Amino acid sequence: MSDECERGDAALTRAFSLLGTRWTGLLLGQLGRGPAGYRELSRSLGKVSDSVLAERLATLTDAGLVSRTVSDGPPVAVTYALTPAGCALMPALQQISDWAELHLPA
Repeated sequence: MSDECERGDAALTRAFSLLGTRWTGLLLGQLGRGPAGYRELSRSLGKVSDSVLAERLATLTDAGLVSRTVSDGPPVAVTYALTPAGCALMPALQQISDWAELHLPA
């Protein structure tokens, strides 16, 4: 295997270890529409549990794809938004979505 293939495989492994967890792609897609609060995200994703949503948001924040902004209250509000790195991922997610429409059964 060439060095280039090995580097590509390593990069894909890193990307899918982050993006391949359940709810992550849908969460990023929702934030691609604009900043949102925790409850708004929870409602938009449907059956995701609060603990999983909190974990996914923390992971994406730690990875630098999502920012978390706390606004002084009352009431205190927390808003999540894509960072520039998260925004850079949106075309790739759109391509995956387009591919799925063409090649995966509904």
